[in-house]
Amino acid sequence: MLSRIVWVGICLLILGVDFVRGQSRPNILWITCEDVSPVWGCYGDPVAYTPNIDRLAKKGYRFDQVFSNAPICAPARSTLITGMYATSLGTQNLRSEIPVPEDLRILPEMLAADGYFTSNNAKTDYNFSAEGRWNDLGNKAHWRNRTDGQPFFSVFNFGITHEGHANRDDPADTQNLEKKHEPSSVPLPPYYPDTEEFRRIMAHQYDLISVFDQEVGKLIAQLDEDGLSEETIIFIFSDHGFGLPRYKRWLYDTGLRVPLVIYFPEKFRSMAPRSNKKGIDDLIGFVDFAPTVLAIAGTNTPEKMQGRNFLVDGSPTNALIFGYRDRADDVYDMSRSVFDGRFLFIRHFMPQNAYIQDAIIFNRDKRSFVELRKLKRENSLPAETLKMFQRKPVEELYDLNNDPQELINLAEVKDYTGRRDSLRRLLFDHMLTSFDSGLMNEADMMRRAQALSVYDVVRNELDIASALKSADQVGKVRNPDQLKPYLDHSDPAVRYWALVALDAFEGDLPPWRSFLVEAVKDSSLPNRVLAAQILINKLGDWNFVSVLEEALQVQNEPALLQAAIAVRNIGSAARPLVSKIKSEIYPRIEGEIWGRYKSWSYPMFIGMALDQTLENCQ
Repeated sequence: MLSRIVWVGICLLILGVDFVRGQSRPNILWITCEDVSPVWGCYGDPVAYTPNIDRLAKKGYRFDQVFSNAPICAPARSTLITGMYATSLGTQNLRSEIPVPEDLRILPEMLAADGYFTSNNAKTDYNFSAEGRWNDLGNKAHWRNRTDGQPFFSVFNFGITHEGHANRDDPADTQNLEKKHEPSSVPLPPYYPDTEEFRRIMAHQYDLISVFDQEVGKLIAQLDEDGLSEETIIFIFSDHGFGLPRYKRWLYDTGLRVPLVIYFPEKFRSMAPRSNKKGIDDLIGFVDFAPTVLAIAGTNTPEKMQGRNFLVDGSPTNALIFGYRDRADDVYDMSRSVFDGRFLFIRHFMPQNAYIQDAIIFNRDKRSFVELRKLKRENSLPAETLKMFQRKPVEELYDLNNDPQELINLAEVKDYTGRRDSLRRLLFDHMLTSFDSGLMNEADMMRRAQALSVYDVVRNELDIASALKSADQVGKVRNPDQLKPYLDHSDPAVRYWALVALDAFEGDLPPWRSFLVEAVKDSSLPNRVLAAQILINKLGDWNFVSVLEEALQVQNEPALLQAAIAVRNIGSAARPLVSKIKSEIYPRIEGEIWGRYKSWSYPMFIGMALDQTLENCQ
């Protein structure tokens, strides 16, 4: 009898502990905006009007060194929700449909399995399907849809500050603002021409931030109405820098640094940083957010996660922040960065590609780019601004303590070569140990991942060390013999980077013609396409347009996208393909998105590349 009483007592104790744990776990609210740099009032910005955010920051904490890991939304959001570098999963491009490991569980799934109600209103954009991964997903998703008393993790995404709004002047966007920013009062960075249009654009950006602040106020009021303010930890942050030139898509501090405010109610102050400072300067990346939320919830962190809980007092802080920039829309690029808290090092693996390329995404409807192109035609762009249209340096190094605007590249300055070399080694080590899938051409990566996830391919199939060695030849090649071992390699990724090195080569290319002609016969379609593009563009041999014509027939969409981009890149040499593009390629990508495309990913970007092709051929 006694033993039975003891057993019942133990059971009740266990149940009681679990019940208390369930009731005492904090709610977690993420309020996110798109395309906003740290210019809220709580960051000391002299013209920002963000009273709701500022009040929360005054009661909570402002984090001063937070980075999105990628300067564009999809890879940044993938990093956020998985706690893994997008490059480790293959989700570093914008926008794509990546096969991820079947056992991958993202943040809301892990929280839901541990008793949390999870909701997301409404953007996901992870580069893989979000279906079935949230309890409540969509424009009506809300913590109010949960069971009473259930702890929640709720995300609200606001797009009012997105580059689409920032680059147009729609009065409806700001109609509820009582006071708007005067163009003459807003600060302009030194790489923007001081024109009336740029002042209007920047003033409008600040107005949109004020609109977002109003939305923050509404959500906080809803928490108050529900009696949940003292039960909820609130995060407010952006997904990357401004949706303007030299911010979004740029792998600079301007593109990666984001604002973050976290409020801890008194009940959960023990989870807050034990600091008397309201501004926390630990280095934090988006890869750290998921492990931090799991720790707040008391949920175990899986070993696959690559970030750290940044709220653990006394734990080692990040010594380095890593960044990545790959294809954005229909524009290829591949750059990697590392930041040590003072020095930012960037390695461009496609330096021949300017940041602003001849592509639709930079040409139409975006006021800031329209203004830049207008001034460029008038030959009135300052030298610093003109760099946006020019090939990039192979390497960049900036001392942000003394050069916060990133204007003085120290990579080739003698006194800093030691720092540059040290950061390069750290970056390359990270690329290898994190299994950077960007060392595969996207079309090749997707071909290999037909039977496996990209995560498995990069770990089990790719000769990643040889691929990185080949990629490191880009910008460093002096004679053809340097590339022969890479052009003859068995792994197509290694051969691909040798071809990129040829594309980036600034010297005389005719001695290399035999290498390129041989590469047109490569077993890998992406390599054939790139070799043909180089032969057409750099050696003027239009006979190889037929290689691109053949590539346009491929059914695989990532490969078709590369073919379409190559066709765009050869300019008026694509005229013989115009009829086929109109009659055969466009019908394959048509659909309901924007009244033109069948999806937001590859078909849209194929269409954009081909639209520019038709303009080039007029």
